[in-house]
Amino acid sequence: MEATAKIPLSDRINMRLVVFAVVMLAVIGYPIYLFVDEAISGGIHDRGGYKEVNLQAMSTFSFDQQNGTLDQVPQKWRDLNGQQVVLQGEMWAGGMAVDELSRFDLVYSKTKCCFSGPPQVQHFVKAQVVGNRKVPFYDSMVRVTGKLRVNVTKNLETGAVESVYQLEVEQVEQL
Repeated sequence: MEATAKIPLSDRINMRLVVFAVVMLAVIGYPIYLFVDEAISGGIHDRGGYKEVNLQAMSTFSFDQQNGTLDQVPQKWRDLNGQQVVLQGEMWAGGMAVDELSRFDLVYSKTKCCFSGPPQVQHFVKAQVVGNRKVPFYDSMVRVTGKLRVNVTKNLETGAVESVYQLEVEQVEQL
């Protein structure tokens, strides 16, 4: 029987193998990290003076569009009432063709928000710029900073729910 010589590890691993392993780890590991991070945080990241909130996670729950109450909003989102937050999403101005706005709706994505049916009231954050200021309208992703209000408001004429989230906007940045 012939004995085979054991090749040292340094001869079996070369730079191409190391680079391949690092690239594969990054390609597979980063999405897993993002998923686990969102699952653990629940979509809320405390950054000290403000909370970075996942707008899509904040809008994904069942809510009675006609007779909804604040009790139907999950507690973790109600706890954000009065907090300084940063939200990322897209501006919706209801079809208005203007360059600057004092109010707008913020949604996590105008094209992806409503695959499961018509838009729901909890998908939109009613944003009002503080003071008598206006902000530029961006037809792309934005980062909006302000004070979040979690309060179910209803239309006085129809009694239907108009909004669940309101934001006192301090700053809008295009991403």
